[in-house]
Amino acid sequence: MKQLALDIGLATGPTLGRFFAGPNGAALQHLRLAAGDGGGQATHAPLPTYLWGGSGSGKTHLLEAVRQALREQGGGVGWLDPGVVQSPAAPDFDETWTAVLMDDVHLYDPAQQAMAFNWFVNAISPANGPQRWVLAAGRLPPADLPLRDDLRSRLGWGHVFQLQLLDEAERRAVLRQEADARGVFLGDEVMDYMLRRFARDLGSLMQLLDQLDAFALRTQRAITIPLLKSMLQEAQ
Repeated sequence: MKQLALDIGLATGPTLGRFFAGPNGAALQHLRLAAGDGGGQATHAPLPTYLWGGSGSGKTHLLEAVRQALREQGGGVGWLDPGVVQSPAAPDFDETWTAVLMDDVHLYDPAQQAMAFNWFVNAISPANGPQRWVLAAGRLPPADLPLRDDLRSRLGWGHVFQLQLLDEAERRAVLRQEADARGVFLGDEVMDYMLRRFARDLGSLMQLLDQLDAFALRTQRAITIPLLKSMLQEAQ
């Protein structure tokens, strides 16, 4: 059976509290401590942190959740991903930042690598103020990243966590948790259908749930397999 992946955006912002840790509890605990999530004071440890793992392991969710947690504390954050285009208008390192976050570093082009290196050096060895935390993520371990040597070596300096993919039971638990957070009922038969017919990585499943929820609200119908089929027909 062909699996389908839907290219749609998330309806709600990721948080550290809604991240289902599963086998990644050590990484989540480290991020919560460093970001001060849950009411504590952020430590912003000078040692950088690097997360790596396959697609759907939660890297972007965690980085966006950390960014949100820091912003809620009033901290400025530098953000870099492959969609940021280097240009004369591209931001230099800002001394008001409390942290620098870099997502999908394995996809950086030479200009983005130069920007990332500049931000990294200024964060760790700032001209003014304390050291800033650097949190980065990529699909490969630091030693295997297709990046310039000086950036690749620095990404592996500090704390490195490999994020493991959730098994099917854990993915089901996440779907149930996210459906409950939206106040919708997701029956076992619908969940079985989603796991059989669609891309099984957690990111795609979360996107599908978001679209299902929106479609159910618009049509005033419960989330069922017929509703899912109707949504797909409308999208064609």
